[in-house]
Amino acid sequence: MNAEDDHTMWYGMLGPVVVRHGRTSLDLGPRQRRLLLTRLLIEDGRPVSLTELCHSLWGDEQPTAAVSSIRAHISRLRSVLDPERKRRSSVLVSGPAGYALAVPREARDTTAFEAHVLRARDVFAREQLPLARTEIDTALGLWRGPALGEAAEEPFALREGARLNAARQDARELLTAILIGQGDLVPAVSVAEQLTVGAPLREVSWSLLMRALYAAGRPVEALRQYDRFRTMLARELGLDPSPALRDLQLAVLRHDTAVLEIPRSSRKPTALSGTPPVTSAPLVGRSQETARFRALLGDAATGQSRWAVVSGEPGSGKTRLLDEFAAQAAEAGFAITRASGGHALGRGGTVTLRCAITQLADGLRRPDGAAEAHSGPGEDVLTTLVRQLARVPTLCVVDDLDWAAGDVHDQLRRLARLLRDVPVVVVCALRDTQSSAVSGLFAELARLDTTWLRLDALGTAHVSDILAARGESVSPADCAELHRRSEGNPFVLGELLKLPRPHRTGPHARVPESVRSVVQARLAELPAPARTMLTYAAVDGGRLDVALLAGVQRLTHEQLLRQVDDSASRRLVVWDPDSRAPAGGHYRLPDLVHDVLVDSLTTSSRHLLHSTIARELNGRKDTDPDRLVGHLRAAGPMAPATVAGPTGRTRSGAPRHPASRESAEVSAIG
Repeated sequence: MNAEDDHTMWYGMLGPVVVRHGRTSLDLGPRQRRLLLTRLLIEDGRPVSLTELCHSLWGDEQPTAAVSSIRAHISRLRSVLDPERKRRSSVLVSGPAGYALAVPREARDTTAFEAHVLRARDVFAREQLPLARTEIDTALGLWRGPALGEAAEEPFALREGARLNAARQDARELLTAILIGQGDLVPAVSVAEQLTVGAPLREVSWSLLMRALYAAGRPVEALRQYDRFRTMLARELGLDPSPALRDLQLAVLRHDTAVLEIPRSSRKPTALSGTPPVTSAPLVGRSQETARFRALLGDAATGQSRWAVVSGEPGSGKTRLLDEFAAQAAEAGFAITRASGGHALGRGGTVTLRCAITQLADGLRRPDGAAEAHSGPGEDVLTTLVRQLARVPTLCVVDDLDWAAGDVHDQLRRLARLLRDVPVVVVCALRDTQSSAVSGLFAELARLDTTWLRLDALGTAHVSDILAARGESVSPADCAELHRRSEGNPFVLGELLKLPRPHRTGPHARVPESVRSVVQARLAELPAPARTMLTYAAVDGGRLDVALLAGVQRLTHEQLLRQVDDSASRRLVVWDPDSRAPAGGHYRLPDLVHDVLVDSLTTSSRHLLHSTIARELNGRKDTDPDRLVGHLRAAGPMAPATVAGPTGRTRSGAPRHPASRESAEVSAIG
C-alpha cells in the first residue's frame, strides 16, 4: 500500500504529519486537530482516553470546553479520514477506553521505512552492495524533514520523535557504510560529516567519518576528527573514547586496512604505479579534455615535459577524469604514480607523514626495492623524483590540491623548474584555480605552456547520452528536466539516476540523501541571515525577488546582495541570464536546494513565512494579484486579515457568510 495508488490512504510521520488519498494530500484542519491526529497515530491503534487527549493538547491549561472541542475535532477528522462511511467509522473508532485510530501498518510511511532498512541490512550483510544501496536510498527518500514536524516538541511526541530520528540516524550510518564499500567516497564523507553534526556525541558516526576519510586518501584528517571527538567527549561528559574507537585511531596510524574494514576496491590510493583503477561507467561530455590529454601524452612520448591543471566545482567529475587519463596513459605504456593533496601515512605501519612529492616518489619505486634513497624533505626528494621520472615515460597525478599545505605548492613550483626535456605529464586537480594559495604555483605553470582544463556542467545532450548508455529511453522533456534538476553536475545527476524513475523529476521527485547532506552542509556554512533569505526565496517559489526579500528582512538592496553573493559562492544560488529581462537575467535557487529548504520547514513555519511575504506584497503597487492570492492561501490560519485591492484601497473584516477568512481576502483582491 502506498501513495501512488489512487485508492489508498497513506499516513506520513517521517516529517510533518500528512495523510494522502492516492496522490492528494488531505486538509487536516487547524493545528490542534493535526496534533490530535498525531497523538492517535503515535499510539499505533491503542485507545486514548478523553482525559489523556485533553492533557496532550492543552496540558494543565485546558479550556472549559476542552472535551467538546476534542469531540468536534474527532468528528471533523472522521469526515476527512473516512469520507465514505455510512454510520460508524471504521478508521477513527471509539470505545470505553477512548478513541483509537485503526490504520493498517502497511499504510504508514514508518512501516515502509523500517522494512526497507531491514532489507538493506540483510543484503549488506551478504555483500550485495548495489541492492543494499537501492533499499537504503528508498528508505531515506521517505523522509520529508524531522519526524512528526510541528508536533515534535510536544511532550506526548518526544519519545516517538526521538525513536524515529534515531532510526533515521541508524539508516544514514548504514548508507555511509554502503558508500564506503562501493567506493563512493565523496558522498560517504559528506553524509558522515552531517551525521556528526546532527549527533555530535554518537561514536558510531565519528568512526564512519574516520573510515570514509581514510578511504578517500585523507588519513591526517581522519586523525584530526578523532582528536576533535575525544576533546569534545572529555569536555561534555568527562569520558574517553571507547576501546573500539581507540583501536580505529591506531589502525589509521598503522595503515591497517583490515581493522578499518576498507575493501581494497574502495580505497582512493595515495600513490599508484602500474595498472590504473578500472572504471566501467562511460565518461560522457569530456571528449575535448581527453583529446587534449592524448596530445600531451604524445608530446611526453617524444621527451617533452607537459603540465595540466583540471579544475571544477565539487561533483564535476575531476577524479573520474583523472582515472580516464590514467587508463589512457597505461595503454600508451606510461608508468603511473598518484598522490593526494596534503599528507598520507608511511608504509610498513610507520607513522611518518608523507607529502605529495614523497608520495609520487614512493609510487615509482622499483619492484625490487632498488629506488634511490633520499634523506629528507626539500631538494633531495625532488632530485630523487626527477631521476625516477627520467627513466621511463610517466604520468604524475596530484588530486585534491586544495587540501595541500603551502610547502607542497612550493615543491611543485620547484619540480616544474627542474623538469626539462623529461618524458612526463604532470596533472594537478583542484576545485578553485582562483585561490590565492595556488597563485604562485600557477604563475610558474603559466610560463610552461600548461593545459588548463575547466570542467563545466554537462549539457542536456550529455544527459541523454548517459541515459542511453544505461539503456533507458527518456523523452527530450524529461532529459531537460533532469538536466535542470541536476544543474548538469555529474555527481548530482548520478545520484538522481539511482532513484526510481518516478522520484527523479515531477510531482513525486525526491532529493537523494547524499545530495541532501551536501546541500545541508553548504547551508550550515552560511550566516543565519543568509539562510533566512534563502528560506524566504524557497517559499516564494525559488526565484529571488530582491525587492521583496530586502523588504521582509528590512535590509537595503546592497545588504541583501551581499547575502546573495555569499550564497552564490557556495552554489546555493545561480544566475539565469535572460536578455529580455531588465536586469539581463535573475537569481534563483537550484531545484534541489529549493526542495531541501522547503522540506526542512514545519507546516506552521510555512504558514508564517507565506504570511510575511503576503504582507510585504500587499504593500507593493506592482504586485501580481494571483501571486498574492497564492501566498494568502498558503498562509492558512496565519493569513493577514487586511489586504489592499488593485486600486490600493484597504479592505478588512470578515465576510457575513460562513466562508473562510481566506475567501474574504481573495475576493477583496479582485
